[in-house]
Amino acid sequence: MEYEDMTFKIPQESPDYEEQSNFVVKNIEAVIADSIEKNTNKIVLNTSLKLGLPLENINKIAGPMIEAWAAEIFTDVRDDLNNPYHLINVDAQPRLGMADIVLQFKQAETVYTGNVDVKATAGDIPKSGRGPNITSFSRIRTAYVDDPDFMFIILSLKHKVYSVRNEETFLMDGIMEITDYNAYDLKFISDGDISYNPALGSGQIQIKDIHYITYQHRTTWEFCQLLDAKYLRSSRRTMDDWYREATKFKWIKN
Repeated sequence: MEYEDMTFKIPQESPDYEEQSNFVVKNIEAVIADSIEKNTNKIVLNTSLKLGLPLENINKIAGPMIEAWAAEIFTDVRDDLNNPYHLINVDAQPRLGMADIVLQFKQAETVYTGNVDVKATAGDIPKSGRGPNITSFSRIRTAYVDDPDFMFIILSLKHKVYSVRNEETFLMDGIMEITDYNAYDLKFISDGDISYNPALGSGQIQIKDIHYITYQHRTTWEFCQLLDAKYLRSSRRTMDDWYREATKFKWIKN
């Protein structure tokens, strides 16, 4: 049994998918840029700890806090029906969802949906942002077969954390401040920036370094083939493993 012998279900994206993706990514980045400019980019945590937040372990709580902040920022924009970003709907996803937030943007009479995975990285931790898990191999591979226009956006938010004494409460205010951002369409991230970790279920798609990413324009089918190649190159995966996933999730024709 060889990969080349399979009869694949080949997804065909819309001819203007790249324009859709650029439109969504541009507006996501514009929302974050506007928040930084307006100084609404800080999360304040009051603590009675005399030394403030434990910065050596802050990454353990920063992720969910910044995901919640992002959901609120987009929701505030959505609530303005005349917002300049064309954002019409925000839906925070459950904890085990593939994305953290689903955003919908309207251009003319067409609605584009971006499934957003928020990744928080610390600007003052040297290895922060290297090798983050993005999503499971089988889940994302299936999503592109089911919907060739599936749009999975990685929103990278860099932050710094510091503590200041609140002169009114005399407690320490821990500040998480978003300082930089980038949004990427997973389908267009270059081959060299994507890796595969066979741990956990069917394995995890990872980004080697979320701060240094290059784009490589490709079709949905080309990206599915890239995902398959990453999977099959792993020393812990075989063609039989791939075939089991392919039949289970209907990537190939019977």
